[in-house]
Amino acid sequence: MGWSYPESSMADLIKLIENFIDMLILASGYQSSGRLAHWDSHSIIKCFHWALFLENVSKKLTSSINYEASVKELDAAIYELTCNPHFPQGIARLSCSTLGRSRDLLLERLVHTLPLRDSHLKAIMSASVEMDFSKRLDNDCVDVYVEKLMRIPLNGLSLSESGNFVVDSNIPYQDAVRSGRRDDLSDVEFSASVVRQLGRRQLSVSCLSAVEAGLEKLSKMIGRSMNDEVECTSNTEPRKYSACQIAEELPVDSIVWSGWRSKSLSYMLDKRTIRLLSGASLICSAPEDQWAQTFERLDSSAENDDTCEIIELLLLGCIADRWSALIEHLVSVSYDSPTVSMLYHQVFNLQPGNSVNLPLKGLVNPKEKSVVEYLEVLLSRQLNQLWKLSPVLAAVAIPSWSQLFRSYLRELEGQIRGTCTATRYCSCRADAAEHIVEHMECEVAERIWCLYIFHISRFHATSGTTTAT
Repeated sequence: MGWSYPESSMADLIKLIENFIDMLILASGYQSSGRLAHWDSHSIIKCFHWALFLENVSKKLTSSINYEASVKELDAAIYELTCNPHFPQGIARLSCSTLGRSRDLLLERLVHTLPLRDSHLKAIMSASVEMDFSKRLDNDCVDVYVEKLMRIPLNGLSLSESGNFVVDSNIPYQDAVRSGRRDDLSDVEFSASVVRQLGRRQLSVSCLSAVEAGLEKLSKMIGRSMNDEVECTSNTEPRKYSACQIAEELPVDSIVWSGWRSKSLSYMLDKRTIRLLSGASLICSAPEDQWAQTFERLDSSAENDDTCEIIELLLLGCIADRWSALIEHLVSVSYDSPTVSMLYHQVFNLQPGNSVNLPLKGLVNPKEKSVVEYLEVLLSRQLNQLWKLSPVLAAVAIPSWSQLFRSYLRELEGQIRGTCTATRYCSCRADAAEHIVEHMECEVAERIWCLYIFHISRFHATSGTTTAT
């Protein structure tokens, strides 16, 4: 039967929906260029009117059986829009039905934007008040407005004694609407929506603060545990070495071992790292064309330090879904008194793909593969950027099957043998026999240790061999 909605043609409606999508993108707080989007109350009111129009169209289409064919045709056209690889993934499920809550979609993005600047918040609140007051002409409108505003249900949210929002009810706001209370709040409809969204945002912030506080306590607890372990080790009877061992090479000291592990855990549990990890996971969850375009824009305008952070984001994106397991493994590692040369030879003899960085043996994660390939191009002439990042990040994020891993090993080998023609990151000397006697506490030794812990020791554990774990 085709399109039968009399008030608008399909082509015109699709143009309106495309414009609304642009509004949703700007409502997230940023322009397509990555610059901050600036909103005022007048612009927000215009967007709300636009959203209200689409809501009314959606309700008319979905409430009548006469428009079933039109709904199907509109959904097909919207689906074609969402299939574009550059379409924002946050609204990929857009349909005729979801347009019925266009104002909520717009408000969610306006309120949950990061950062929520003061000017942005004032514009939202001013717009909601103006929208509600535009419907009232009576003299006592201010008193009635304030009185009704105070009765807005917070969708199951309440303030705790500490001033944070907590969940105290499982009754959704929609149920309150069905029970008849919606009519009582019809005059403060926009303000009520803003208050509810701000309540949800505050709840999210409270939860995040609680997680960060717990993470900080966990980090301190692990640090104390490691210090106790070091003290226990240092109080035991010193290990006796033969004259031959002393002449060749001493094992890595237990205090140095624990120090490396502590530094690695500190990085992995750091608040900044967790936030970067979350952002990297979000960016890399998009189709390859989208995340690659995002990083290209960042790289084109980046200074030297910014380039380093872009590389850090890409590395974190490779292993975001395994972060907890990697922390658990690092915590479980115990002192095994190896020599640096033993770590060095095992790491450099590692066969490609023969490490725990593979989710399943012999299987490569497609997303990880594409990110690593992007990194290989980015780092092709600036591998030294890896030295600005934590040793543990390079160890866990660069898979052993990649060319980047081999390049990283060659870089380390040049530092160990003293043959590196670029910047030296270690002042230790290698003797004529190519021993690494004096590589005991330097950064090169630490990076080799990290590679050993994550690529060798755990792999041996899965194959039944004695390991550091």
